[in-house]
Amino acid sequence: MEWSIQEIARLTGATSRTLRHYDDVGLLAPSRTGPNGQRYYDQAGLVRLQRILLLRQFGLGLPAVAEVLDGEKDEVVALRRHLELLEREQDRIERQAESIRTTIRRIERGEPLMAEEALDGFDHTQYEEEVTQRWGRDAYEKGDRWWRSLTPEQKNEIKQQGLDVAQDFARAKQAGEPAHGETAQEIARRHVHWLSLSTEVSRGYVIGLGEMYVADPRFGSYYTPDGEDPTPYAEYVRDALMVYAENNL
Repeated sequence: MEWSIQEIARLTGATSRTLRHYDDVGLLAPSRTGPNGQRYYDQAGLVRLQRILLLRQFGLGLPAVAEVLDGEKDEVVALRRHLELLEREQDRIERQAESIRTTIRRIERGEPLMAEEALDGFDHTQYEEEVTQRWGRDAYEKGDRWWRSLTPEQKNEIKQQGLDVAQDFARAKQAGEPAHGETAQEIARRHVHWLSLSTEVSRGYVIGLGEMYVADPRFGSYYTPDGEDPTPYAEYVRDALMVYAENNL
């Protein structure tokens, strides 16, 4: 089964020009081109486009998207990971929506607000619980015990390593180095090594951590120069970590 470029554009909202650009940069080639130059896409192309649109939705640039696609050949595994991220985001948005519905009902009825209801879904401390649930309380406590066992000199050295990584990420972002490029990927490697000093890292752990950096400004601000918006810097670190994790973990 095949779909023409016009059909794909209509179904996705992407313009024909965008789809042709994806072909020009080697991201999405049509399955065939008709005698009149019409481009057609088969099922494999449709799945690849779905992954491209998902990764773009997560904020990745086209070069980073290409790195992720090339690094993960098992489409089902990749799509399941995308689905997990979307479901988590869907749950968070639904909780916020229900919280707002409840607030509206209580205001209209003249009822007092309950803080737990009004702020459900907005609490960024949820990530501590999420990390514990995802990687286990034992892992969290193991890391805590490891840190307490270090000498003051060792703690200072590890803190400096983390600070150096954060500053190098900021410099790379300011210099316009792409997140998938050699410079950022070397910093990502150092970052993952730094993480491995206190915990067992995995692909899911590193990708999830990158998402947390973006979702919670307390994390993102660690990688941001004073006075600047943390979001672009957190997204840069997330993209670099995602590409590194997809290709190396």
